[in-house]
Amino acid sequence: MIAAGTAATFGAHVLLIEKNATLGKKLLITGGGRCNVTNAETDNKKLLAKFGKSGKFLFSAFSQWGVADTLEFFHKHGMQTKIENELRVFPVSNKAQSAWNVLNEYMKDGKVSILTGSPVASFVTSGKKISGVKLANGDIVQGKKFILATGGKSHPETGSTGDGFEWLRSLGHKVTDTAPSLVPIKLSDPWIKKLQGVSIPKVRFSVLQNDKQQTIHKGKLLFTHFGISGPTILNMSNQVRELLEYGTVKIVADLLPNLDHKRADTAIQNIFKVHSNKIFKNIVTHFLPTSLILVLGELAGIDEKTPCHSVSREARLRLVQFLKALPLHVSGVLGVEKAIVTSGGIALEEVDFKTMRSRKISNLYLTGDILNIVRPSGGYSLQLCWTTGTVAGKHAVK
Repeated sequence: MIAAGTAATFGAHVLLIEKNATLGKKLLITGGGRCNVTNAETDNKKLLAKFGKSGKFLFSAFSQWGVADTLEFFHKHGMQTKIENELRVFPVSNKAQSAWNVLNEYMKDGKVSILTGSPVASFVTSGKKISGVKLANGDIVQGKKFILATGGKSHPETGSTGDGFEWLRSLGHKVTDTAPSLVPIKLSDPWIKKLQGVSIPKVRFSVLQNDKQQTIHKGKLLFTHFGISGPTILNMSNQVRELLEYGTVKIVADLLPNLDHKRADTAIQNIFKVHSNKIFKNIVTHFLPTSLILVLGELAGIDEKTPCHSVSREARLRLVQFLKALPLHVSGVLGVEKAIVTSGGIALEEVDFKTMRSRKISNLYLTGDILNIVRPSGGYSLQLCWTTGTVAGKHAVK
């Protein structure tokens, strides 16, 4: 949508061919329907460091259209934004529909023609150029320049089923197979189902493979009926998926990262002492969500009806151990149908990032999730789309 609007702004006659009956289905579900528009880090060097090895390819594109440009674009079109945790930017309305409305009006202003409900079957080529696209109904649509914005394979119900990857392979491009990148993590621990919906804002995570520590992360923890989720977990998931290929993976969660083991034990002792005549179940709200402490108490061998003065030293120390080092046994990650983004896509060496043009097909431009770029959760995916879409739209016209 932003590529089409940009190309039209620069004077092109633009036709947007849409597989679905309506535009922007994936945009409308981003950020849980709130739309994490971008990340407010305006220093390109710091921002692109979040893209890992892919970042070095993106400097040219981001120098043409960065975070500040994105914010100015949406503000100019009447959508006010706000900044939340970890510099995540959302519409003030808390609705992805607000971003959709801006893009829709942007295309209308440029008189973009839109053809919905029209899946593309293949490209029609002439030498090293594309002359048109063949639709599923057999019609051929001709054009001078072509921008591919079909996305990866995440949330296939929105139309992202990897079609673009097959077309690129047929054109001679190297495409890495896709895998779920930002996805929740599944656990084998049977007690996990009791904690669905429970969240803890600050947790320290240690990722272990075959009991050897690999990395440490800090952030929010959200328990689900099958495992764990939350921004930090999503950002860990690609690494966890890769580690699982070579051994067992365990995540150890420190639920009280601001207290060392001794101070955590002292805090528990003080709570037990102050409420010595109350049963365990009635005092657990003093430090973490009730349902979580009850589960940890059960794991430590403390019955919920036990008076605090009757909790043994051994049971208390076991409880402290679980609070400081709760083992979460990973059984896998969810598939592409639950992924926010997927890894894999076209080899970055085959794209001219100054223009987003294919190095193999002179009138083809490539954007967004079609590129083999792994990035974290936090607004980076949509910013990649705004940047590459705008640069492609501008240079396709030039």
